[in-house]
Amino acid sequence: MVSTKAAEASIIKGNNYRISILTDRLIRFEYSKKNIFVDEETAAVTNRKFPKAKFDVLDSEDKLVIVTDYLRVIYDKKEFTGEGLRINVSGNYGTTSSVWHYGDKNESLKGTTRTLDNIDGATELGEGIVSRQMWSVVDDSNSMLITKDGFKLRKDSEAIDLYFFGYGLDFLTALKDFYTLSGELPLLPRFTLGNWWSRYYKYTQKSYLDLMDRFDSEDIPFCVAVIDMDWHITDVEGRFGTGWTGYTWNKELFPSPKDFLSELHTRGYKVLLNVHPADGIRAYEDCYKDMGEFMGVDIKKEEPVLFDIADDKFREGYFKHVHHPLEKQGVDYWWIDWQQGENSGHKGLDPLWLLNYFHYKDSERRDEGRGLILSRYAGVGSHKYPIGFSGDTIITWDSLDFQPYFTATASNIGYAWWSHDIGGHMNGVRDDEMFVRWVQFGVFSPIMRLHSTCNEFSGKEPWKYNQIAERITKKYLRLRHRLIPYLYTMNKRANVDKLPLILPLYYYEPANDKVYNYKNEYYFGEDLIVCPVTRKIDAESGLAKTKIWLPEGEWFDIFTGVRYRGNRELEIYRNLEDIAVFAREGSILPLNANVSTNEISSPAEMDLFIFAGKDGEFTLAEDEKEFNTYVESDWAYTGYEILEGNAKRIFRINPVSGNKNAAREKRRYNLYFYGAGKESEFDILLDKKKIEPASIEYDETKNVLIIRLPEISSSSALEVEIDDKESPSHSSIQSRAFDILNKAQIEYDLKTAVMEVVRKYNSQNACELIGEIYCVCENEFVRGAIIELLSAK
Repeated sequence: MVSTKAAEASIIKGNNYRISILTDRLIRFEYSKKNIFVDEETAAVTNRKFPKAKFDVLDSEDKLVIVTDYLRVIYDKKEFTGEGLRINVSGNYGTTSSVWHYGDKNESLKGTTRTLDNIDGATELGEGIVSRQMWSVVDDSNSMLITKDGFKLRKDSEAIDLYFFGYGLDFLTALKDFYTLSGELPLLPRFTLGNWWSRYYKYTQKSYLDLMDRFDSEDIPFCVAVIDMDWHITDVEGRFGTGWTGYTWNKELFPSPKDFLSELHTRGYKVLLNVHPADGIRAYEDCYKDMGEFMGVDIKKEEPVLFDIADDKFREGYFKHVHHPLEKQGVDYWWIDWQQGENSGHKGLDPLWLLNYFHYKDSERRDEGRGLILSRYAGVGSHKYPIGFSGDTIITWDSLDFQPYFTATASNIGYAWWSHDIGGHMNGVRDDEMFVRWVQFGVFSPIMRLHSTCNEFSGKEPWKYNQIAERITKKYLRLRHRLIPYLYTMNKRANVDKLPLILPLYYYEPANDKVYNYKNEYYFGEDLIVCPVTRKIDAESGLAKTKIWLPEGEWFDIFTGVRYRGNRELEIYRNLEDIAVFAREGSILPLNANVSTNEISSPAEMDLFIFAGKDGEFTLAEDEKEFNTYVESDWAYTGYEILEGNAKRIFRINPVSGNKNAAREKRRYNLYFYGAGKESEFDILLDKKKIEPASIEYDETKNVLIIRLPEISSSSALEVEIDDKESPSHSSIQSRAFDILNKAQIEYDLKTAVMEVVRKYNSQNACELIGEIYCVCENEFVRGAIIELLSAK
């Protein structure tokens, strides 16, 4: 029998079961002995209204068959069993694992986990929605229902509610449909994408402001000031319990909180305070009287107001009498530090989920901008309430080595905005090299937040490390600030295009078995690939080795300018100064040219890194007001594009489109043409009239032509025509090889012998030279680094 009326509506309902065909690859299965089915939003699922999918139905007395272009569902119309419900996933996906039976173990490419508290190295992760098995299942049977006023529990606690993702290896579509189902990634406030300062430490009002002044004097930009628990009274009488929970400023440390917060705002910071809410509100708190009267407890007997985020009345008072008065003093947002497990005293209600949900919704009520919390992950759908606090990791190389994989893999369950304790949280040993590597990763992670425990020796101030580590970490912290224009555009892309900032390599090459081996390498936005260094350097060479995969095409290392051919595995070697960040040919990377202040608004001067080789474009996105939801009329767009000819390259800056109030009326640009020749000739046309550059220079070590432009209007069109005379790369390769050898702690005669081989680079076949290097150089790292350069392109 062909499609029934119910089937035409994409819902097939029978005795105790309901099947919803959401897309031709996403199907919802419900089974309830009470015939109670859920139409409300749940903690995990926000929307079930997809464009109508094409499918056929064959319905007989004892069998239901549903066929889409990708799936064949066979169901016996009884209680779900492995024998009675199965799905064949079709399509040429390069695998034969194409049948799912109800109850089969979900073996996805993993998702994320609640916390990294006390983790030293790796930990088990939950499941995601992409899998090399071609299918994955999200079980939504136990999540609470979201209502207009809050939440409620399911009427049938024994019901089954599953979502079957049968996307084969089309991971990108699976992820986008997951966001449509579960809810979009919210837009983050712009300030979140800069540097965050955080430390568990007993600061005073003066010492904290003095520290911020020190950062300013050192030209280290920060956007967020996080104050851990010692902002409030922690030394309490034993009859009240512990001092972990608190809402009353410690006036001995912070005598004038309002002035303190005002000073931080004057310096350009947003402020987050840490709260451990589990112990409720006790009699010594400033807010106790108002909250106690509101809740009807016996104030004379100092009866505590017990924490119960699931209680409507408590929740109303919790925000009205506890948090909102502190916000009126100047607190911007809250770091919710919940560590008391998943038992709320109400079956099926995770207190962490409720805290995240209601705190985020409460933060959205204000006029200052978008909602925001900092809190641990509370399950599927948590991406809707950013930002994630990953927890108190142990300070070891193993912990650092796990975090890039952990961060990228979280995108498999839509969780895009993890914030780690960069540098590690506690225990471990001091290792200046490890700190540098952690900061380098942090700069190329979703949120860059330095943090450490209350140990007096464990602060993450750069000047507390040796001079080399201090210099490098300062450079990278400034780079993070420079990246804000790029990151903010990627923030919009995540919200509108449903593409997280960070994605594992396999999203773009799912049929390539090799890419699954490179777990710590990831896409960072549109055209960048990041390869953090997570292992110690070799003492003799001063280099660390990382194995990577470069996709098809050509790629530039943005720090060295070296150009690499792709579609291959290779070993790369980096000293402490850099990690490998590759930009695809034809890509354009916009950076803020000014890092001398905490200012994070639309830049007055920008550096554009332009990577030659192919046509490409980048559209810078800026908004006038940070609305809670995306409003197209609020945004301004500046398009940059590069067009490649046989011997001519054209670069354009197009006039601003959209809301012009959101962009600078005038702006300076510094154009960095990677891969351009020193002898290149060019013309600059502003609104089709020739103008002269403010200055020109050439960086021979990176093969970069730098053209500094005069200030131009946002309504003007600028075009740079370059008659490209590409410089031979051998001089820069030889220069880099010399630098590697010069710094290596090996014999001088060996250095000379290796360098003699490198100097043949322009006149002899690279493969022959590599063979000679193998014969001459015994040190694996020096040899590998030289071979990397000789074989780059």
